[in-house]
Amino acid sequence: MSKAHVVHTGIITAIGNDTAACLQSLLEGKSGIGKAEILKTHWQDELPVAEVKLSNEELAGKTGVSPDWPRTALLSAIAVQEAWEPYKEKAKGLRTSFFSANTVGGMDLTENVYKDFITDVQSVALKQIINHECGAITEIVAAHFGIGDFVTTISTACSSSANSIMMAAQMIEAGMLDIAIAGGADSLSKFTLNGFHTLMILDKQPCQPFDNNRRGLNLGEGAGYVLLMSEKAMQQCGAQAICTVSGYANANDAYHQTASSPDGIGNKLAMGNALKKAGLKPADISYINLHGTGTANNDSSEGKAVEAIFEGRVPMASSTKAFTGHTLGAAGGVEAVFSALSIKEGVVFPNMRWQTQMEDINWQVETKLKTGQDISHVLSNSFGFGGNCSSLIFSSC
Repeated sequence: MSKAHVVHTGIITAIGNDTAACLQSLLEGKSGIGKAEILKTHWQDELPVAEVKLSNEELAGKTGVSPDWPRTALLSAIAVQEAWEPYKEKAKGLRTSFFSANTVGGMDLTENVYKDFITDVQSVALKQIINHECGAITEIVAAHFGIGDFVTTISTACSSSANSIMMAAQMIEAGMLDIAIAGGADSLSKFTLNGFHTLMILDKQPCQPFDNNRRGLNLGEGAGYVLLMSEKAMQQCGAQAICTVSGYANANDAYHQTASSPDGIGNKLAMGNALKKAGLKPADISYINLHGTGTANNDSSEGKAVEAIFEGRVPMASSTKAFTGHTLGAAGGVEAVFSALSIKEGVVFPNMRWQTQMEDINWQVETKLKTGQDISHVLSNSFGFGGNCSSLIFSSC
């Protein structure tokens, strides 16, 4: 059975337009959370977001695609280009695939013409709505980069990208594919901002994950992908592995549509089964990239689950959403890139803005940047609406 090795990454978030820029922001403690400028919303002055400060035209110019594409697809194309271009010509003849997640689809374009559409269908150009659904985002990006051996879209809320990476790793391990670009993308939209505001889980200040006085999450946007290869593909492409996808699991506690179970049943199942898949013990984990959204329910549920799995001996752990905001369908991909960087660079990223210990858990997140660390195994958590919980484990080679 061939392992799925991470050989390269591609990313764009509010803290950087590529992997190097994002890493620099993480090392320097630069958050991307602030006032919306590209997204035109009633809540611009009240609800901070983590926005990529490039217009759709500027995003399109970076990859040569049409500025008429939905913003989610534009973000996706930039990250895919970074991950794929160095190996595209070397991969001729190999079975190459694209596993991409999103939850927003082309909503940013659809909502701009919605009022006109319901009053006068003929007034709306087809190009404005043709890429509305989630699968269309994946298809147009795959076509642009000439990827066609296997293309699929996963949309399981906040665990979407993690499930994309899990499925890609499974298919490489089974010998069905040689190369996979896996992760996801999501853009900000008025639809999602209003929806989360209606749920009353948005913070009107920059979020404070795992702080006792946390108030909610900040939405973000971006895209993150890992380039996975089998040993055969690595040999043909002359690629070196950053790390390996050694463990993964998906579970569902079926507790509530938008809340995790109070004691983190699904979270525990995902983490425990990922450890079993990797053949690791809890003590083997060097660092946990927490889901850590900053909501009362999520952080309590995840915190209790971590405490149970690690039996009170919790390794270094932090949420990076205080940097990037919660990028929804992109979160698992973005944080997979950060997990790979943690192993490659020997760093643990700080849990920004932490001030007060949570009362219902007995362990504390890392609040300062740690460098020069020996990071052997990183556990990355992505827990979504509907109880869809996924954990990935990345291991040094």
